[in-house]
Amino acid sequence: MLSTQMGVHKHSTTTMIKKLFTADLYIKISINKFLIKNLSTGDDWITEHPAQPFTNDRLLVANFSVAEPVLRNLLKSCIGGMLLKKQARVLIQPLALVDGGLSEVEEKVLRELGLAAGAYKVVLHVGDELSNEQAQARLEKG
Repeated sequence: MLSTQMGVHKHSTTTMIKKLFTADLYIKISINKFLIKNLSTGDDWITEHPAQPFTNDRLLVANFSVAEPVLRNLLKSCIGGMLLKKQARVLIQPLALVDGGLSEVEEKVLRELGLAAGAYKVVLHVGDELSNEQAQARLEKG
């Protein structure tokens, strides 16, 4: 019984510490537009349309050098300004140009985009849009 209680206490302490130092973000990418939501705080969606396009006829993220600084600034705006610097775990969901799924190259571009923008973990999701709870569970599952 004592070992079970210690296990529960250790898990809740680990979860509490993780919440202090990480932020879970849900990012939706559509044609030349980012939508981002901080799942950790439950804030509303933030939408960003970059001045220059990053999408072309074939690729959702065709111009990495345009998309990456925009996403980096969005991540900072979602988790910045706090006493403790938080690291981001992000769930990225492409909303356009995904007919037939993502190619290996498209997956790599989206993962690299998240990592270059400052995330320490990137999870991809192709499919229906998720509720906050579903997105959180998808991040936990990896």
